Amino acid sequence: MFTEISVNDINDFRLGHASNKEAGTGVTVIYFPDGATAGCDISGGGPASRETPLTMPMTADNPINAIVLSGGSAYGLAASDGVMTCLEEHGIGYNTGVSLVPLVCQSCIFDLGYGSSKVRPDSTMGYEACIKALMKAGVVNTDASTAANSDSNDPVQGCIGAGTGATVGKIMGMKQAEKSGLGIYSVKAGTFTMTAIVVVNALGDISDYETGKKLAGLKNSDRTEYISCEETLYQFMAPRDMFTGNTTIGAIITNAAFNKAELNKIASMARNAYARCINPVGTMADGDTIYAASTAKRGDSEAVHVDINFAGTLAARVMSAAIKNAVMNSKISDEEFLSMVK
Repeated sequence: MFTEISVNDINDFRLGHASNKEAGTGVTVIYFPDGATAGCDISGGGPASRETPLTMPMTADNPINAIVLSGGSAYGLAASDGVMTCLEEHGIGYNTGVSLVPLVCQSCIFDLGYGSSKVRPDSTMGYEACIKALMKAGVVNTDASTAANSDSNDPVQGCIGAGTGATVGKIMGMKQAEKSGLGIYSVKAGTFTMTAIVVVNALGDISDYETGKKLAGLKNSDRTEYISCEETLYQFMAPRDMFTGNTTIGAIITNAAFNKAELNKIASMARNAYARCINPVGTMADGDTIYAASTAKRGDSEAVHVDINFAGTLAARVMSAAIKNAVMNSKISDEEFLSMVK
């Protein structure tokens, strides 16, 4: 029924990335040329987020302009300053009558234990990621000089943007963890499309949602084999200050028409993907967050309409596939990994 497609075949949104490979951090901007209605589900105990109330049904029903995913923990929230500046400069935002105010939601992962803890996504990096998204959307004209600075030669998935410093299996610290990154998976059925974008930076192990095979996670002290993160957690029954450098953040994007309340439900159903693929998940040491966005234009009589149960169930499936892609596209050697961790 569904056909996998490239994310580049979808015109309802555009991605822009800024990556600092040496510092191990980055920013990903999801830009919506015609705006998007959005919902959000937060299941982790320690989210670093910005403007998530815009996704709540009881707040004003204004389309958002972008979702930002970044590293840097709460420091990385500064990236949205640059995204807002970039959007405002190009005439994009909510018109208040006296100025444009771009509506931008953001969530961050904790990647300060990979690479440099002193280099975090900032306004400049947010601006860079946003301008790349606008270039792809045709808002900004490209020439030879700007094209040379675009991310056209970067990988579509893996260690890019917000996934640059993502890691998994960290319950025993970074020396026993593994590299992860950013994953994408898109499908279509007729005129209906759905995409999952996720940055996998989990406390727990990652498994294949179809086979149950462990793909990445906690390794033993000499890194010769995997051990169970769940079983390791059970050794700490007494209260403890568990390592908190985690959080899996992502977005489900569809062209089907839904309101904010429905998108909040779809986001919560997409969370089932986290349970299928990540163990443990949703702990107080995580900040797990999922956005759900509809790019259907308001009042469009030809907009795609599908059942919410259909959409939520499919959201969990495409998110599961994106989680797998995040891990499988981010593999690096033990030597390279250990050179980047503390």
